[in-house]
Amino acid sequence: MLKKLLLPALLALATAAPAGAQGKVKTKTKPGVMPTLGAPPANLVDWSLRYADLVTADRLRTHLSVLASDEYEGRETGQKGQHLAATYVAAQFQAAGLAGPGPDAGGPYLQKFQLESVAWAPGATLQVGSARYQWPNDFYGRGSAGFDLETTVQPVFVGYGIEQAGYSDYEGLDVAGKDVLILQGEPTTASGKPLLAPPDGSATRWGRDDRAKLAAALAKGVRSIFFVDFRPNGNFEKTAARIAPALAQPTLALASTGPQRPPVFYLAPAVGYKLLSTNAAAVAKYLAQTAAKGQPLAAPFRPGALKIRAPKTRTSIGTENALGFVEGTDKKDEILVVSAHHDHLGVIDGKVYNGADDDGSGTSALINLAEAFAQAKKDGHGPRRSILFLSVTGEEEGLFGSEYYAAHPVFPLASTVADLNVDMIGRTDPAHEGKPDYVYVIGSDKLASQLKVVVEAENQQYTRLALDYKYDDPADPNRFYYRSDHYNFAAHGVPVAFFFNGVHADYHQETDEIAKIQFDKMEARARLVFHTAWALANRDVRILVDSNKP
Repeated sequence: MLKKLLLPALLALATAAPAGAQGKVKTKTKPGVMPTLGAPPANLVDWSLRYADLVTADRLRTHLSVLASDEYEGRETGQKGQHLAATYVAAQFQAAGLAGPGPDAGGPYLQKFQLESVAWAPGATLQVGSARYQWPNDFYGRGSAGFDLETTVQPVFVGYGIEQAGYSDYEGLDVAGKDVLILQGEPTTASGKPLLAPPDGSATRWGRDDRAKLAAALAKGVRSIFFVDFRPNGNFEKTAARIAPALAQPTLALASTGPQRPPVFYLAPAVGYKLLSTNAAAVAKYLAQTAAKGQPLAAPFRPGALKIRAPKTRTSIGTENALGFVEGTDKKDEILVVSAHHDHLGVIDGKVYNGADDDGSGTSALINLAEAFAQAKKDGHGPRRSILFLSVTGEEEGLFGSEYYAAHPVFPLASTVADLNVDMIGRTDPAHEGKPDYVYVIGSDKLASQLKVVVEAENQQYTRLALDYKYDDPADPNRFYYRSDHYNFAAHGVPVAFFFNGVHADYHQETDEIAKIQFDKMEARARLVFHTAWALANRDVRILVDSNKP
């Protein structure tokens, strides 16, 4: 057990600490009741160590047994279980004595907002010349936007849609307000190696998926995006058949009062050839010439016009973040955010996806951390900086809760010193089975080099976990840095650290149950977050944004 493994280290700390720091007095409490500390000693004391003792496996279990229960129906965003989870978190914040900083009339501990349930409506059509094509066999769309009325589109061909130093498919093109046609994949040499690959020959971000290309096109201000896959191993028909059931299901999106994001569509190769008035041989020759030169070439073909209608239906759905606030002392206008997400996948085919690890573990830790800091404040040892405990909704659907908070912050993001995000800290992934206790720390030096230093110093002094930075590699295909709520803070220049145990066989399965949670490991990881938060909230100078790593 972890407590046994840490005992020698704790004894060593006690030996080195001032006399007043050694005599911690705890009182027994009834189950489900927050423990209290005895009278603080008169001499110097390590308050971080003292209040971290309030972060316990028993307390974490108390909260998780509620959040991961069948009563909460998998906590699907905008549904009964997610509302129950937000209400539970808010009630725990209030009971612990945290302030409710939210402006919402529905209660100061909740930040309510609207999502839209968006679905493709029947009747989508696409026509090139006299040829008519069928949804989804010949074309399909992704994302929240479509063309509700039949629209004539004259796309601009932009090759692979790559935009980086030394290679730009957009050079000399003004595509603002226009429609673009983009090839899937990336340029490759005759031997099949990606032209822009790192020394190991692996695929780049341009070839792994379409997100980088979408981001580049959106930055150019395009009206719509059409992808076509001419790769020899591409199989549009198989892909379309595989995703057809998902296309028929509604998806969630933030309700927008401004312009919608551009529509995104995928075209079968036959549609692409028709649109470009060309054939497979001519396209293959052009791509080979591009690879041989190592630079984009002017295409020998120009897209024709197409007519498209792909309407969407929209239904408004309410949801909410939960917020708890511990006001600081002499630096109270500077805010540290600690975040987790309380939503999960709901009920699928009659099975409840309880999400005990993802992210019941992080949400339970968030509540327990808030309780510990609230108790410190009650005892007169509260943090110098203020701390916002932020439990967000909609992470599984697209990081919606954190995106909404970042766009409508209760406290200015310019005053926010960092976000510590806790998403899955209750299990062990296959890479660490049988090894010492660990936690992945992601993104801690991408914006602020000092943040990583703080995490490591607190870990060295208190928790002694193995810190794994594997997922900081920008070439990591999992792209975890972009897949949890810290990212919406990082996107606004706020330093972040993401604490994570990695994925396992029960990730996003109905088998992610509380019975499989390793509470000793969860306690140790939560305590590392506590110590890191304590250090950031109490240091003399806020950490600086001094780096911009990919």
